[in-house]
Amino acid sequence: MEETPVYDHLFSPLEIDGLKLKNRITMAPMYLGYAKDGVMNDALIEHYRLMAASGAAMVVVENATIDHPAGSGSFRTIRADDDRFIEGLARLARVIKEQSALACLQINHAGRFAGAATEPVAPSAVETFGRMPRALTKDEMAHIRQKFAQAALRVKRAGFDMVELHGGTGYLLAEFVSPRTNRRDDEYGGSLTNRGRFPLETLKAVQDAVGDFPIGYRFLADEWLPDGLKLDESTIFARSLDDAGIAYISVMGGTYESFFLPEIVEKSHKNGYMVDLAATVKKEVKAPVITAGRIATGSLAEDIIGRGQADLVGLARVLWTDSDWPRKVKEGREEQIIHCDDCNTCMQMLMQQKPAICPHWPPAK
Repeated sequence: MEETPVYDHLFSPLEIDGLKLKNRITMAPMYLGYAKDGVMNDALIEHYRLMAASGAAMVVVENATIDHPAGSGSFRTIRADDDRFIEGLARLARVIKEQSALACLQINHAGRFAGAATEPVAPSAVETFGRMPRALTKDEMAHIRQKFAQAALRVKRAGFDMVELHGGTGYLLAEFVSPRTNRRDDEYGGSLTNRGRFPLETLKAVQDAVGDFPIGYRFLADEWLPDGLKLDESTIFARSLDDAGIAYISVMGGTYESFFLPEIVEKSHKNGYMVDLAATVKKEVKAPVITAGRIATGSLAEDIIGRGQADLVGLARVLWTDSDWPRKVKEGREEQIIHCDDCNTCMQMLMQQKPAICPHWPPAK
């Protein structure tokens, strides 16, 4: 009889800003398109109940818009832009915490990728898939900072344990840091210091609004584009976030403009394909670092934590495909895990503005 693998690092506790995580497994934010018109519903509640019941220490809920429709990726994006959404968000926070997981909500402005906006806005007018966004004025930037702060306060009032600012995937905060999408000639463009100014001011506005409440950051380390943000600059920006008191940094690579490039698609088939980015960032900061990117096996997750490449692993499609992944790994039943095989059914449905499902789910009983 084979012995059950012992994953001492993966199942060890960790504290983030005084909050105890029971292990090093988190649910990474993954947009599903369940929130029609931005409203909480039974499908969303049941999905996140399952994710929280998985045994993961923290569930980071997919992005909620801070400004609709100007900042919404689609009309199926969760909304946190008005007090009337607090009740639904509170219901979601409760169901996650009832399963003994920490509840975190990611908030976002989609910028040039705002599919719900008739005229998307961005740091600069840089064409995006045939659409030309309008460059933001400073007054509009101040308005968006306050929108982030107000949304974060709603997250706190709804009973979540943390809030995460979405600075990944090429959305607005990342657009300011990127030399590719930020071509401003004022104090918000040009040097890395200037390009990082708006996200850092946004973080400060959120901190002022929520007080003693942990704030994480979804962090774009490399756009994987020739003229995009790369590690030599992003690691410097990571240190700025760290110095500003960020609770954790959740590292990712790529944007919608690079995800579908043949070489990136090939890279994304490999287990742990973004771990090197997190490992590089971790060397530069004191805040806990989360890594993601097809961490499909317990041995890989254990190795990442044990070698100090990251402090936590973020599972998105891995956990969505099989919500029993943490339990099966801990109990030595990894051969029973249902693995995502890159069929891309979920992505195809989302591209058609439909809610995502996984064809590998077992039939309903």
